[in-house]
Amino acid sequence: MQISGYLYALIICSGLTLSVPALKSANDTPALLLVSFDGFRADYLNKYSFPNLEKFFSDGVLVHELTNVFTTKTFPNHYSLVTGLYAESHGMLASIMYDPVSKRHFSIKNDSDPFWWNEATPIWVSVEKNGYRAAAAMWPGTDVKIQNHTLKYKYEYDSKVPFEERLGNLTQWMTMDRSVKFATLYWEEPDWSGHKYGPENTTEMTKVLREVDNHIGFLIEQLNKTGLWGKINVIITSDHGMAQCAKERLIKLNDCISPNSYTVVDLTPVAAIIPLQDNSTIYKKLSSCHDHMKAYLKDDVPDRLHYKNNERIQPIILVADEGWTIVKNGSLPRLGDHGYDNTLPSMHPFLAAHGPAFRKGYRMSSFNSVDLYPLMCHLIGIAPEANNGSFAHVRCALVNEQCGELALAVGIVIGVLIILTTFTCLFKLMKNRDASSRPFARLELDDDADDEPLLE
Repeated sequence: MQISGYLYALIICSGLTLSVPALKSANDTPALLLVSFDGFRADYLNKYSFPNLEKFFSDGVLVHELTNVFTTKTFPNHYSLVTGLYAESHGMLASIMYDPVSKRHFSIKNDSDPFWWNEATPIWVSVEKNGYRAAAAMWPGTDVKIQNHTLKYKYEYDSKVPFEERLGNLTQWMTMDRSVKFATLYWEEPDWSGHKYGPENTTEMTKVLREVDNHIGFLIEQLNKTGLWGKINVIITSDHGMAQCAKERLIKLNDCISPNSYTVVDLTPVAAIIPLQDNSTIYKKLSSCHDHMKAYLKDDVPDRLHYKNNERIQPIILVADEGWTIVKNGSLPRLGDHGYDNTLPSMHPFLAAHGPAFRKGYRMSSFNSVDLYPLMCHLIGIAPEANNGSFAHVRCALVNEQCGELALAVGIVIGVLIILTTFTCLFKLMKNRDASSRPFARLELDDDADDEPLLE
């Protein structure tokens, strides 16, 4: 569309310019390393000592807690971090799933079928579609052929491989191939110990969290050794927290309904139920089953949970209160668990970041875990896929971004100046036009004058 004469004059008068920012080349874009310590509850930072982690974020950014997605399980949240989508949107709903259309079953021991992952595009696929390389060490989904795409640099999951070896391979790939712009690393602790001992067992949790902090110390040392420290952006975070459970807090479904009247897809603390009899009858019985468990028909799951708009969600969903465990008729399976309502602080992880893109010594109270995806796309310089996150929520963490009250004040001042300048220019144009007008005067036009109408 062409700019009319008056509009062009206003732009010139107000000093505004139209420009396109220069794009950075691949070599100018720092690589990004994303690290997850499974089950790292946010308030562990307040209860235990982390000298290496504190060294990491003292020169970078600390987000005290992330509001993660429901269910607060490992697979849904790791996929949300790298897609920016709620579980109902990316389809990775739980660690155990059943698809009623295809009749397929999913579990963490049988997770390599692309069918379960193809409803979303994880960031590593987008990175490689943009001409860069991605590398992965055991992050959930990175060893799956998602959307017909397989990573060249990947480590298939093996819990026996130590942290040092996983990281060593990543740094080797990142230094050997400068086109690697995104790398991700997964570690099982402190989740495994949290399940076994419970988060309130301070003796055992002190041991495992000391090991986690030592891994972070090794991470800093390895990045320094390979020349990557301070040159790449590094994000350390987690998928969920952990709640203490007890044998006194059991909810036994078979005390409420006949075991022959339902099938369990996933059990605790969010149970997915397929009624084998009338839905309403089973739902009514489950609704009054226990004071510490809520029952929902699929369509009635609260909107805030973003957990009903997917055909893999079963007809009845049961949600236990914090620290309570749903069983059919058994005993307590573990002393610590997660999966509960994502508004609970005990379910929230933390986030720390360091690198050339991040502010130094900056603190944020919280943001949503789905906001991490647009932030990572911005750091790498690729366009994000449609997502549920917001870059506006996280831009304050970046050194080159305006944010907060100062940015708002500056925006208001600039807006007022533009309005005042516009009116001043209009007044001057109209005044000059009136001064040059004469009764019955002939209006002379050059042959090449702009004869387009003022309004288009």
